[in-house]
Amino acid sequence: MHPTRAILLDALGTLMHFEPPAPRLQAALRARGIEVSLETAKTAMKAEIAYYRAHLHEGRDPASLADLRDRAAEAMRPALGVDAPLTDALLEALVFRAYPDAQPALRAWRAAGMRLVVVSNWDHSLHERLAETGLAELVDAAVASAELGVAKPDRAIFDHALALAGVPAEAALHVGDSPVEDVSGALAAGLRAVLIDREGRAPAPAGTPVIASLAELPLR
Repeated sequence: MHPTRAILLDALGTLMHFEPPAPRLQAALRARGIEVSLETAKTAMKAEIAYYRAHLHEGRDPASLADLRDRAAEAMRPALGVDAPLTDALLEALVFRAYPDAQPALRAWRAAGMRLVVVSNWDHSLHERLAETGLAELVDAAVASAELGVAKPDRAIFDHALALAGVPAEAALHVGDSPVEDVSGALAAGLRAVLIDREGRAPAPAGTPVIASLAELPLR
């Protein structure tokens, strides 16, 4: 087995998470003089998330990302039943945090000489989110599917990340929380794969290492 020289990492569910958005949306609307119930805010956020997931590939640069955010905010309007602008309230509702184990793990891997590349099915704002969570300075590069025009599990996004890392597939492993997008995609691209399952819920393909924390990652 080749020694590990690079680690590719998924973003959401692996390095970072977002706080429950419905209470924050409710508060953001209240600050604008609009009262909605928490259940209504939850319904609105579910509609927004569903729309975003179906269209995230369209947010490939700042201009198209701004348009995507406006459209995702509009997806909340039927549930909220209001006439006011919603984009700013939506953005206030979306607050991302790094998992407590993310920064220590990245620092340890970097000290060990690893190349670190984030590989995520995300829009152009991936770089913004990594900066907000203090992770951008701890990785060598990041690739968002919307910018590249191809998403996991397609091997093209893994090939691109390997090129950014400057290593062949056999010298890298990929860590993510999706059995299909991360594990199956990485394996098909010739990488080793590790499933991170923070809540003990995701079934892993046979033979795939499973960890509950980034601190547990086996490099050999």
